[in-house]
Amino acid sequence: MSPLSLGILVSVVTLAVLITGAPVAFSLGAVAIGFLLVFDGFGALSIIPNIFYGGLDNFALLSIPMFILMGGAIASSRAGSDLYEALDRWLYRVPGGLMVSNIGACAIFAALSGSSPATCAAIGKMGIPEMRKRGYPASVATGSIAAGGTLGILIPPSITMIVYGIATETSIGRLFIAGLLPGLMLTGLFIAWGLYSARREGYRFAAKAGVHYTLRQHLEILPRVGPFLLIIAGILWVLYGGVATPSEAAGVGAMFCLILVAVIYRVFRPVELWKILRSAMGESAMIMMIIAAAALFSYMMSSLFITQSLAMWIGELEVNRWVLMGFINVFLLVAGFFLPPVAVILMTAPTLLPIVEAVGFDAIWFAVVLTINMEIGLITPPVGLNLYVINGIAPDVRLQTILWGALPFMGCMVVGIILLCIFPEIALWLPEAMMGRSL
Repeated sequence: MSPLSLGILVSVVTLAVLITGAPVAFSLGAVAIGFLLVFDGFGALSIIPNIFYGGLDNFALLSIPMFILMGGAIASSRAGSDLYEALDRWLYRVPGGLMVSNIGACAIFAALSGSSPATCAAIGKMGIPEMRKRGYPASVATGSIAAGGTLGILIPPSITMIVYGIATETSIGRLFIAGLLPGLMLTGLFIAWGLYSARREGYRFAAKAGVHYTLRQHLEILPRVGPFLLIIAGILWVLYGGVATPSEAAGVGAMFCLILVAVIYRVFRPVELWKILRSAMGESAMIMMIIAAAALFSYMMSSLFITQSLAMWIGELEVNRWVLMGFINVFLLVAGFFLPPVAVILMTAPTLLPIVEAVGFDAIWFAVVLTINMEIGLITPPVGLNLYVINGIAPDVRLQTILWGALPFMGCMVVGIILLCIFPEIALWLPEAMMGRSL
């Protein structure tokens, strides 16, 4: 059997196993071990523990559980509701202001937590009932927050950027900087669509009846939100300034977030702290297992010469580089329908990056394009994690309704990718200005 035929067989078997609903880490590990046993024999079992452990033998991975702990501390408190309330007070008279408030709150909370599901849950619990109460359609109320939550994997600090940096040996600090302007661009596109649709559909002034906020009421809530925003600014500053590594910055950020939720929101009882730690440990273990299993899966693909053959086949295609990038984007989009972002990045980035660089694209730019692709996957079935989170918050709203409300924002993401292709400086200018041109 040729390597390419074997690659198709591996893809079909992997997809079949994933469709059963088995955890991603176990699915990837089982497929990898199965193919190694069939084609390399039982002798392959002796190296599996080394490959599995080697996938986790990277100090930079320590930043992942620390950022997750940081997000867990924020999500467990009223920081999300305070952030939402602050934006609502400032924007409640703006046409479609409540939708804009929700998207803005999602963007800022995404930066605080680095987690799309946490962002959807924190903002959705407050935003969805309030939007529906003020006359917004259920599709708009749910779809806008499902889409806004996806910003968590692009706006720094981003866990998916950390994973990409480790998988491709790319500077994580540079990746964080590269995600900032595209993240703001996407937020702006989301808000622009929200304002346009609000005017078009006629719910542009859905403000609280008879409510008027004074300047004092505008300002009084900011001291509770400001310290968390300063933490994010501090993390970005020490990373961009080369003062600390991602692991060090994540550890200090997690510690300060725990202190702030204890001081500001009185979350200091052992039961409450244990809940935060247990949630962070569970999510961290899941991601680490996926990383280790993906390393084993990648080893299997390389051992059977599937990766090398695929790279050679794509490299020999006599097509324009933009056509090639189009094929890669479609492939990533389809992969995102079935796999979480971390798994897609670990499985595809090491293979695709040499091909992308060989035709003249930048590794940092490609990371941003790939991440936006993964954002689309978060709001598309059958995986579509954000859809299920929102459905859990608003169980009376059907998944199809949530998906229909999120579709325009998927279009905004496609527009964002096109803009990045036309103006790659959106992703590359800030890293080069702050850290110099990469070698």
